[in-house]
Amino acid sequence: MELGLQSQAVIPSAAPPSQLLRYDAWLIGVSLTLLCLGLIMVVSASVSIAERRELSPLYYFWRQLAAAGLGVVVAATIACIPLRTFQSLSTAMLFAAIVLLVAVLLPGLGHEVNGSMRWVKFGPLSLQASEPAKLAVVVYLASYLVRHNSQVRSDFIGFIKPVGVLTVISALFLLEPDFGAAVVLFATGLGMLFLAGVPLLRFSSWALVALGMLAALSMLAPYRLQRLMTFIDPWSDPYNSGFQLTQALIAFGRGEWLGVGLGNSVQKLFYLPEVHTDFVFAVIGEEVGMLGTIGVIALFLFLFWRIFYLGGIAERANKLFAAYLTYGIGLLLGIQAFVNIGVNMGLLPTKGLPLPFLSYASNNLVVVCAALGLVLRATYEARLQGSPSLPEGQRHG
Repeated sequence: MELGLQSQAVIPSAAPPSQLLRYDAWLIGVSLTLLCLGLIMVVSASVSIAERRELSPLYYFWRQLAAAGLGVVVAATIACIPLRTFQSLSTAMLFAAIVLLVAVLLPGLGHEVNGSMRWVKFGPLSLQASEPAKLAVVVYLASYLVRHNSQVRSDFIGFIKPVGVLTVISALFLLEPDFGAAVVLFATGLGMLFLAGVPLLRFSSWALVALGMLAALSMLAPYRLQRLMTFIDPWSDPYNSGFQLTQALIAFGRGEWLGVGLGNSVQKLFYLPEVHTDFVFAVIGEEVGMLGTIGVIALFLFLFWRIFYLGGIAERANKLFAAYLTYGIGLLLGIQAFVNIGVNMGLLPTKGLPLPFLSYASNNLVVVCAALGLVLRATYEARLQGSPSLPEGQRHG
């Protein structure tokens, strides 16, 4: 009798799979790899700039390291919060983003850097309003697509409402001005609508309209038109408007196949402006060569493939908010990385967008980590939903 009771006690005590295993190890691994690589490149690219500004040689590294530490804590915290919390707060997050973007434009609140009003100062700290705003819009759109899924697929009004939200946020970006952020956000939003099932004809029509509007805006602003002309032929004015692009191309040329060696870049010695922020990829090309740049691009491609793969897991588990949110984050990070790399290699006109993980950009790094925390949480809930090892009542906890 005692043996029977003991054997019955042993069977249910078999431990369920570790909760940590439901967080995606591949996503965590590639993210940490890019994060560490970014810290190395910030050191390499910023030492000379810091010394020229009479700062500590590792000034920018310590700030980036602090942002990385904060980002990891934020990601770990968000990964423990149920997604339904973010879903219920999505509208409030959108309004908070709008208030923040308006505050940036108000005299006395907004802080101007290089002719752009993109920052709000909090004592010694500054917040770039567009970074959390982009993520807030993605969260809102994911919630909207769940609440109005059939309307988005079948009715014009269901499609035009989120396009109106994207237009308002993009207009606030353009007032800063931040044309690059507006392009990235609009492309991300349209991509999310397409993945939610918007008919191809309607999607294509509005995508062309958006493209035409963005092209018109680029033509109206003289400096944007100059950037476009510089992109077409940077060597026509290599010491003025084409200076950044020509110096970036020289960096890639010097790197050849294997690079000149980590830390040995010449272009970062005040030839290439904003080298530790917008043009860090050019330094990578110079120091580790074509093979190194291919490796970095491969890491980014794997990251984005993994995010979309995890979005597919969530969609198959019928966790639609998790799926749309994951797809949106994948598009947001993927488009931003594509634009930055394209600018560095002369494939796109110059835009002031940081390269996720690798550029010196504290606000962007923390928001990227927060976004990946949401992806990890989405994966956790999707795998929890499909886990056969838990009682039915515990799968939705």
